[in-house]
Amino acid sequence: MNKEVMSDLIVAAKMEKSLTWEKIATDLSMSPVWLTSACLGMNSAPEEKAIAITNYLGLGEEVTAALMEFPTKIWDQTVPTDPLVYRLYEVVGVYGDTLKEVIQEKFGDGIMSAIDFSMEVDKIESPKGDRVVLTLNGKFLPYASW
Repeated sequence: MNKEVMSDLIVAAKMEKSLTWEKIATDLSMSPVWLTSACLGMNSAPEEKAIAITNYLGLGEEVTAALMEFPTKIWDQTVPTDPLVYRLYEVVGVYGDTLKEVIQEKFGDGIMSAIDFSMEVDKIESPKGDRVVLTLNGKFLPYASW
């Protein structure tokens, strides 16, 4: 079973049971962002987490195995058209070089890891309209010279 089929089965089971990613993550003591990413095929799950997810959703061993497989992280190379995804793409397009400059001024020449990384999505209620707060927390990795 490939990751795409796995994701389709997981999303179908989630919808059938009227669950949210937040509910599944809370019940399984997992990060909702990590859980969603693994279920959508962008991360591999350790065996115990893969088993917990598939047992919770009532899915079989093929889904467990697919959750544990290492992903090939390839995504569409065109500009996304989904409005939410496009806006995130736009943020990186507009502020990417700025973030690079500010990070490198503070840390030196290097990158923020997306491997030693966590992300949180929070909601702040506001009379002017609710706010989305994204927290990206990645380890700084300096470039080596030799």
